[in-house]
Amino acid sequence: MLIAEDLLLLAYDDETGKSVIDGTRLEYGLAGALLLELSVLGKVSVAGPGEAVKRDRLVVRDATPAGDDVLDHALVELADDEGKKPKNVLGSLRKGLRGRLLDRLAGRGLLRQQSGTVLGIFPTTRWPAADASHEAAVRQRLQDVLVTGLAPDPRTAALVSLLLAVDGLRKVVPSEDRRAVKRRAQEIAEGDWAADAVKKAVQEVQAAVTGAILASTAAGAAGGS
Repeated sequence: MLIAEDLLLLAYDDETGKSVIDGTRLEYGLAGALLLELSVLGKVSVAGPGEAVKRDRLVVRDATPAGDDVLDHALVELADDEGKKPKNVLGSLRKGLRGRLLDRLAGRGLLRQQSGTVLGIFPTTRWPAADASHEAAVRQRLQDVLVTGLAPDPRTAALVSLLLAVDGLRKVVPSEDRRAVKRRAQEIAEGDWAADAVKKAVQEVQAAVTGAILASTAAGAAGGS
């Protein structure tokens, strides 16, 4: 399972099959998840001082296939975008990504596609859970890390950082003390749970996702005025 797939399972309500996270936020979060996954795998990172690629820009460290069609497609795109800022590659990475991942999760029997109409006219598709066991395990890990205070593994820490960026924590991790959960999530996002290269990528991706969401929201507001 990819970090992006875990994020997507958490985003969709098991019963209604509708996303509890804003669609634009979710799609940028999924794109950011691919960057983080490739960073954890050592495939891409953010350049430091003294490198051929300008500092804080994306650099491909290992272009060999990762063995996953979604990751490998993203890796090919990033190879063409090397040297760009993380926030400037999320737009292309997110194109069609949610649909591909939803289809994969349905193919694995974790979600089921439910087609219908709104007002008997407009077609709609929902994705309720077919097998919520994996998602339940992910939720428990998040609960253990964010509420109980256990140390996170790199994948869980990356997922926490993404949930923080897309404003999904309160919807995914129920708690009587939401402020404490958010503080803990911020500590994890800034913590020493990963090597410096991955940590830098997390910070850049988190900032990129937040910036892309704000830019998209501003563009939508300007278009509607």
